[in-house]
Amino acid sequence: MKTPILIACIACLTMAGQRPAASTGETFWPQFRGPAAAGTSSNPNLPVHWSATENVAWKTDLPGRSWSSPIIWGNRVFLTAVINQGESEAPKKGLYLGGNRTDPPKAEHLWKVFCLDLATGRIQWEKTVHRGIPQTPIHLKSSYGAETPVTDGERVYALFGNVGLFALTLDGAEAWSRRLEPRKIRYGWGTAASPVLHGGRLFLVNDNDDHAELLALEAATGKDLWRVDRDEKSNWATPFIWENGSRTELVTPGSRAVRSYSLEGQVLWSLSGMSGIAIPTPFAGSGLLFVSSGYVGDKLRPIYAIRPGARGDITLKPGETNNQFIAWSNPTGGPYNPSPLFYEGRVYVLYDRGLVSCFEAHTGKVLYDRTKLPDGLAFTSSPWGTGGRVFCLNEDGVCFVLRAGDPFELLHTNRLAADDMCMATPALVGSRLLIRTSARLYCFKGTSQTGE
Repeated sequence: MKTPILIACIACLTMAGQRPAASTGETFWPQFRGPAAAGTSSNPNLPVHWSATENVAWKTDLPGRSWSSPIIWGNRVFLTAVINQGESEAPKKGLYLGGNRTDPPKAEHLWKVFCLDLATGRIQWEKTVHRGIPQTPIHLKSSYGAETPVTDGERVYALFGNVGLFALTLDGAEAWSRRLEPRKIRYGWGTAASPVLHGGRLFLVNDNDDHAELLALEAATGKDLWRVDRDEKSNWATPFIWENGSRTELVTPGSRAVRSYSLEGQVLWSLSGMSGIAIPTPFAGSGLLFVSSGYVGDKLRPIYAIRPGARGDITLKPGETNNQFIAWSNPTGGPYNPSPLFYEGRVYVLYDRGLVSCFEAHTGKVLYDRTKLPDGLAFTSSPWGTGGRVFCLNEDGVCFVLRAGDPFELLHTNRLAADDMCMATPALVGSRLLIRTSARLYCFKGTSQTGE
């Protein structure tokens, strides 16, 4: 679902064949949280105010229920959806007990990839890549389309966990596919980690309770390049490609530990001391890598700021908050579902129950701590930053707009329709903001902003 964020430096994401031409992501948002997985844009014309009727360029109703984010390449918007041919149990909002399901639904489902026109919202094509009865259950709030697809401008790669990985051309023709063996996921929650691309390779973390592994595939053909076993069991965090001054590495959060691999699958470093469930995606900024996890049932919910060049076991000793490779840490600062945001030298952490913290990125200094968003409950979408503002969208479709910086300052709120449950993380491209809800995909068009 979520899966995390970096500074908007497109050099951090080397695409096969093509690369975005501008660091603002003018016509490209190729993966979860966009160019370099940053979740930010420097375009001054992105919308600041919107509603179900205000500043709407278009809105397109969508079938099924999926929490994957939209991605954009040029004038095409791609997204996935899974459609239950029977009756679906309505999801509930917020954190609660009782959402586990031990058995999969018995009705046939359709697993689909859609392409929409960015200018109009019209569906250009849709492709059913799989149909059948699900073999594994999911949490009541989740969906069988939780993973965000990724594109290199030549193909769209859509992962549906426990079903398969499907590569389509931009016109919807199947380039290749490979089935994935259904595996047991902790608590029957379903899968969520999205694939990532780098240098013509597709990387997939398949953490589960049966046989967890990390795979590297040739993007053009789907051919296995390498795979390594993992000990982490079930997790839901999207991996992160970290290009730094020392090397390029693949960072993978997991239960109780995080590991970083070379692009050939060798472990570079590891860090014990994560919470028992990892969901947020790592991100980078101020020359540091940030890794976090914050399962609400654990006392340890950390954020770590890691320097480039780490080797071996970099775990902190008891009582330590930093060492040679860990610049700073906070044992209780990590979020559960939303990935944190690096923006303008600060790290913003949005917690599921509507609290926000802000840290100085290079030192870890707390600038404000768990400040409450008024009447803001149930957050799953990751925050985004643009125009000197930080945006926090809750499951009710209410977006809280904060002034970037400190102290905490709430500028205003934006509200969608009553049936617009929001768990997907939005996409930013040019002057457009795309928000996926349970019912539809909105495209909001901004204009020049002169203030509040």
